Amino acid sequence: MGLVSLLISGISAPPEGSGNPKSTLIHNGKPWKDNRGKTINAHGAGLLYDHGFYYLFGEIKTGRTWQVPGQSWEDFRVKASGVSCYRSRDLLNWTYEGIALAPRPGSGGDLDTGRVIERPKVIYNAKTGKFVMWFHVDNRTYSYAHAGVAISDHPQGPYQYLGSYRPGGYASRDMTLFKDIDGKAYLVFSSEKNKTMHVQPLSSDYLRPSGNFNRILIGLDREAPAVFRFRKKYFLITSRCTGWDPNTASWAQADSMMGNWHQQGNPCTGPDSAITYFAQSAFVQPIIGKPGDFLFAADRWNKSDLPRSRYIWLPLLIRQGKPMIIWKKNWNLSFFTRKGLGSHRQG
Repeated sequence: MGLVSLLISGISAPPEGSGNPKSTLIHNGKPWKDNRGKTINAHGAGLLYDHGFYYLFGEIKTGRTWQVPGQSWEDFRVKASGVSCYRSRDLLNWTYEGIALAPRPGSGGDLDTGRVIERPKVIYNAKTGKFVMWFHVDNRTYSYAHAGVAISDHPQGPYQYLGSYRPGGYASRDMTLFKDIDGKAYLVFSSEKNKTMHVQPLSSDYLRPSGNFNRILIGLDREAPAVFRFRKKYFLITSRCTGWDPNTASWAQADSMMGNWHQQGNPCTGPDSAITYFAQSAFVQPIIGKPGDFLFAADRWNKSDLPRSRYIWLPLLIRQGKPMIIWKKNWNLSFFTRKGLGSHRQG
């Protein structure tokens, strides 16, 4: 399942094109409007921070939802419409930046509207000065299982598509990107029929898989990876493989990206934590200027009407070395500075 991530505002929007009142809270599970008053369309999302702005990238889901016949799972689809980009200073109010990666209708290639474009993630390469996007590319039968790569001189794009790989010769479906503090970048993806996850370093320009890889969570049937680092530990949040239906998230930890990853318990707390708040992990974004504070982004899928899928964004804290996702129906970043939360910086 191509799975993600978003922030939601409950403020009712004016008519499209007339602008949007300033948002002060994240209201999870409701449509959130951009500066134009249009509903944000960025599913399976990733985030990037660059020069004072957060950039949000996600799958554009539009049009009729249908189910691909003959599959062993509920393979619901819309036409592949590319990758959108939005920009924000506060993670609350978003300006539409346009289509970062455009589809190529009728091309028959990776970006054809009859294909699958999922889970886009973007990182910056300081050596080349390029912004690099990776995403899951698939065909009608979901058997292609490639990772596609594109580049741009600007965070918002447009991105030039370079092609796709089966990293190390292995199938790649649900995936994410992680850039470490030393500048090394890694592709993390579900493989081997989603039975096992792979961690594969990228080349120094971030444009090719290195060929070296680390098999992790072997035989545990995990997907929807979201990676982050706190101090000298690496964390990975994943979901089980249950199609579009929600399930219990779990987290894993390692001392290095290429080291041994140890599966742990459920990081979610509060109501509906056993089913990840009816959502699925997409990305974990560090809060800039607040070490140890993170935003957990997830998708609440509507499998029969995918454009109406919503987003769940929640605070993620580190307490005694363990990640803890806190359910808040309505919240903003002031949550992280409230009195009595200092213990989350331990670990």
